[in-house]
Amino acid sequence: MTYDFCVVGGGIVGLATAYKLQCKFPNQNILVLEKENRFAPHQSGNNSGVIHSGIYYKPGSYKAKNCVDGRRELVSFAKEHNIAYDICGKIIVATDESEYPFLDQIHQNGIQNGVEDIEEIGPDRIKEIEPHCEGIRGLRVGCTGIIDYVGTTDKLAELLVGLNPNSKALTSHEVLSISKKEGISIVGTNNGDFRAKRMIFCAGLQADRMAKKDGINIKEKVVGFRGDYYELTAKGKHKVKHLIYPVPNPDFPFLGVHFTRMTDGEIECGPNAVFTFKREGYGKTDFNLKDTIDALTYGGTWKLFFKNISFGINEYRRAFSKKLFLKTLQRLIPSLTMEDIKPGRAGVRAMLLSTNGDTKDDFRIEYKDNSIHVLNAPSPAATACLAIGNEVVNMAIKHFKL
Repeated sequence: MTYDFCVVGGGIVGLATAYKLQCKFPNQNILVLEKENRFAPHQSGNNSGVIHSGIYYKPGSYKAKNCVDGRRELVSFAKEHNIAYDICGKIIVATDESEYPFLDQIHQNGIQNGVEDIEEIGPDRIKEIEPHCEGIRGLRVGCTGIIDYVGTTDKLAELLVGLNPNSKALTSHEVLSISKKEGISIVGTNNGDFRAKRMIFCAGLQADRMAKKDGINIKEKVVGFRGDYYELTAKGKHKVKHLIYPVPNPDFPFLGVHFTRMTDGEIECGPNAVFTFKREGYGKTDFNLKDTIDALTYGGTWKLFFKNISFGINEYRRAFSKKLFLKTLQRLIPSLTMEDIKPGRAGVRAMLLSTNGDTKDDFRIEYKDNSIHVLNAPSPAATACLAIGNEVVNMAIKHFKL
């Protein structure tokens, strides 16, 4: 069979894109290829499980629009298909007056982005919402929630095949090569070759490498940053009711260590953010020679390091010290003790770094011949997955002249 579309990558963005394509073109045959033995194995299944509101992102950006639209559609999707979720709300808490300008900027972003149910709160209201949290000012964002992203991804795969029995969503199929023959892409995998008229790449941590396999010469590289989580123990669990975030530092490309109630009732705290020597490495000492050489021979990596050297050193110290991690958590919840936290899981975030060390922070999608590449889809891509799927469908209609 020659498939009408082949989507490379079985994370939530890949399967949301395939599902949206199938909804738009029910008679077209779609193939999804995932190299691991399950869907959502990396970023989609190892993030904090938060449905982001859209409050952080620059007004007018891809992220802002797709996060707000995608969040609303994701919640409707979860309701319709009985996926575990909870719109529990969150608070963003300032612990020092120096954070006020950043808190105000976030608030203004939320208003401009059309985020509903935001309010400024003071210390008393913070205590009312989260009795163990200490803050001097904050924002309550009522439309933020939590969701099972792995369950969502599995449901998208199920619906895709249900819409068209000729479509397939396959795991354990790693794409090793891509060649062209008479306008058809021949996709070589470890489990045989496939033919497709059009290709869509949603490869996450491998996005730059897939682009090169497909003949796209991009200057940037994907560099991985691992985030370690701790969990609250049975003794400490009562100290967090919903979601608690610090005011993010605008000079650092991460949201900071926060508290998240998960859909299974566990409470996670984290993540930190440290350079990883293996793109898909979740252990503190994981190492891959190719990934390390790729990252450390790239000038953009070093420029990012030098720009953020003090942050980087602090993040690494925290990665190997429970005491230092706890100290960071105590900024928001001073009563936490060593007995309240235990080591949890880890995730790796793909960052598309420019040659000057800047993070390509907005979503980025490019075309080439019969291919579309989602090159950069960092947080809030999971929240925005259905909206990104809509964007890719519209781009496909235009680019492929469908």
